[in-house]
Amino acid sequence: MTLYISREASKLWKRLWAEISTEINLLAENWKYLLAGLIFQYIHGLAARSVHYFHRPGPLLQDIGFYLLPELGPERSYISETLFTFVFLSFFLWTFHPFILKSKRIYTVLIWCRVLAFLCASQFLRIITFYSTQLPGPNYHCREGSERATLPRPENLIEAFIIVPRGIIYGCGDLIFSSHMIFTLVFVRAYNKYGARRFIKLCSWLIAVAQSLLIIASRKHYTVDVVVAWYTVNLVVFFVDKKLPELPDRTSGAATQLLPLSTKEKEVRNKEENHKLINGNSGDPIDWRQRTQMNGKILDEANPGPAHAGMNGVL
Repeated sequence: MTLYISREASKLWKRLWAEISTEINLLAENWKYLLAGLIFQYIHGLAARSVHYFHRPGPLLQDIGFYLLPELGPERSYISETLFTFVFLSFFLWTFHPFILKSKRIYTVLIWCRVLAFLCASQFLRIITFYSTQLPGPNYHCREGSERATLPRPENLIEAFIIVPRGIIYGCGDLIFSSHMIFTLVFVRAYNKYGARRFIKLCSWLIAVAQSLLIIASRKHYTVDVVVAWYTVNLVVFFVDKKLPELPDRTSGAATQLLPLSTKEKEVRNKEENHKLINGNSGDPIDWRQRTQMNGKILDEANPGPAHAGMNGVL
């Protein structure tokens, strides 16, 4: 028993060390993108904090979601935050699962580069939207009579740039569209594309719907904030994803081509690719079949076209 545990622990450590080495190499190449994404998270928080200075409480707007969904009340408003925390932590842990589990379909550094790109693009649109028009906040601490509904001017520069904890928990004015739904939908879309469990994919969409309803029932956002988030975030992810290079499946041999190369290795690979192209073969290792060129078209050997046709259609 002791020998078995020792052997398995040794395998786990080797796998963990191999993953760490690979991710460090990827981090050395992509740290600028990760840093830029994290900095923008602070900028987004700062923008949401600063718009609170312009917020003016007023009567709640007519909202169909408020009529259809029962109000949870301030004592049960934590339910939506609990579900959001579960979504965030479960996705965060899933992105690090290659360090422990044997099923390796993603690189942690690369998946977070992609996720941060989706978040930043969506949050940029959100900043423009909630700065354009400030609506009276429906949340309980944003209503008339609440001390937190209006934010006094900062006494110094340091106070203006501090966004935690009150700037995150007790914000008002940053309504259209929901930041919670941005994170939820980006995480759900990312897992649906790179995850492996079909049941979890289905559950993730159900959780996103439940999160939407709970946000409205908690009166943290108007229904329009959630509706706009649904189609805006999905469209942003769709178009940004098409512009980004595709992430490889780690189960394929092509995944190793994503690792950083030295200058000498890059030169060798470029020479090999040029040699393959000159000889009529593409750089794709699964496409190294002999090809025949006829009338300016490159045809596969398996489908060379009409064998009886000449250059001008004459035998």
